[in-house]
Amino acid sequence: MAVYWCTEVIPLAVTSLMPVVFFPLLGVRSSKSVCLQYLNDTTMLFFGGLIVAISVEQWNLHKRIALRVLLILGVKPALLMLGFMVVTAFLSMWISNTATTAMMVPIVQAVLDQMDNTEHDVTMMEQAAGQTNTVIELEEKNASDPTSVHVISNGQVPDDPRSSEEKKMRKRICKGMTLCICYAASIGGTATLTGTGPNMVLKGQMNQLYPNNNDIVNFASWFGFAFPNMILMLVLTWLWLQCSFMGLNFKKSWGCGTERTAKEKAAYNVLKAEMKKLGPISYAESNVLLMFVLLVLLWFSRNPGFVKGWASMLFPGGEKYITDSAPAVLIALLLFILPANKPKFKGWNPSMSDPGQAEEDIKKPFLSAPLLDWNMVQRKMPWSIVLLLGGGFALADASASSGLSAWLGRQMTPLGSIPPWAIATIISLIIAVFTECTSNVATATLFIPVFSTLAASVRIHPLYVMLPGTLSASFAFMLPVATPPNAIVFSYGHIRVLDMVKTGIVLNIIGVFCVTLAINTWGKLLFELDTFPTWANSTTSQ
Repeated sequence: MAVYWCTEVIPLAVTSLMPVVFFPLLGVRSSKSVCLQYLNDTTMLFFGGLIVAISVEQWNLHKRIALRVLLILGVKPALLMLGFMVVTAFLSMWISNTATTAMMVPIVQAVLDQMDNTEHDVTMMEQAAGQTNTVIELEEKNASDPTSVHVISNGQVPDDPRSSEEKKMRKRICKGMTLCICYAASIGGTATLTGTGPNMVLKGQMNQLYPNNNDIVNFASWFGFAFPNMILMLVLTWLWLQCSFMGLNFKKSWGCGTERTAKEKAAYNVLKAEMKKLGPISYAESNVLLMFVLLVLLWFSRNPGFVKGWASMLFPGGEKYITDSAPAVLIALLLFILPANKPKFKGWNPSMSDPGQAEEDIKKPFLSAPLLDWNMVQRKMPWSIVLLLGGGFALADASASSGLSAWLGRQMTPLGSIPPWAIATIISLIIAVFTECTSNVATATLFIPVFSTLAASVRIHPLYVMLPGTLSASFAFMLPVATPPNAIVFSYGHIRVLDMVKTGIVLNIIGVFCVTLAINTWGKLLFELDTFPTWANSTTSQ
């Protein structure tokens, strides 16, 4: 299965179905226990989160958020890039990285095109003005030499070396602005548990391999660990892209105390025009926004850790029964029930209004269509990822029950002589390289059970090696084929593979540095990573 996932000789989702056939045939696990892995608690959490994301996409709420933030942050080159990155990262925390990139790149493209057109117009006007002055001066100096005047009035003036320099600069800005989108989408997805596939793989494998782990990885704890890491990575990535493509000219990039240029005004006008097209916020959009905010609040307050959450306060023994999947599916259900338009209260009193109008109103349904319909979900749901998660869980379950995990652990005992921080750093580097060639979810699915076994054999906290492995699976920065956001950006034709490789290598190093810092500082405090927990011990003794 690992070979098939890496080479993609058959689709990833089809490879994921192999355990259903081969484990029962080879006497490893019964069909019943294998099939149970394909739609478990983690898959339902992922499924519920995706339905909410689809509703946000359908009502264009993500575009409204994006444009609003960009208009607030401003259009100076450095701020514009930061704005694009902040918006992309924030959206990819909640909706798929691919959908975020697909929506953001056309906005970036429109802004860049408008800036180019404006610059071209301004240059033409300057040239025209300059030529007119030259013609007048020459006519005054030497009226008897018409050829020189003719040549100049035809515009045959030597090329300005500045214009070629400006063209190069424009090209570099274009590369930087488009690359920042796919990188911000990959980085943003790491911040929430449902943001990207590898995070869900970790959650599922933790429940699978350590059934008594006291729900150590939940929405709130993951956010507390990964969000600061995401902010740090985003800032460092932004600085690196600034250095690479725009140069660190603070006055020019930040425009401290300077007036807006024609280019910046044009960019601002494009964003304003796009915002105008969306019109005022609709009833459906405000409903979806309300549901989205409610879901995030329910996730955070279910079991915050420092106080009693709603799960244990409202329901006796709720902390045992209720996981993050319950609020996700509750909100998903509400999206199929709540109306997309305001309920109509006309026609209750026909005598008050025109009888013909009242009759028409009575014929109209009282409630409009719901915010979401199943056909839309069926079209947009990435079913292949759901199967891929299931295949990974089935593999992990069989590895543990057949004794393969224990055997692997015994082979890894010599690694105990290496300090834990070095093991974590090496793991991050290996995964960051490996994920360039394979699917992020497949990479996490293959390696996380191995890391669990490694942790048991060298007696360190399982999350100390599983967290860096999971986050590094999202660091696919170097190749267009590494992840769909990279492919989308590459397809616009502004960047070459070499541009992506050169920028991506440094980003991989930044990513590994940030993750190593995170697990050795706030990660240690949050998950008590310097201890070997009893729940991990009981699993290994079994």
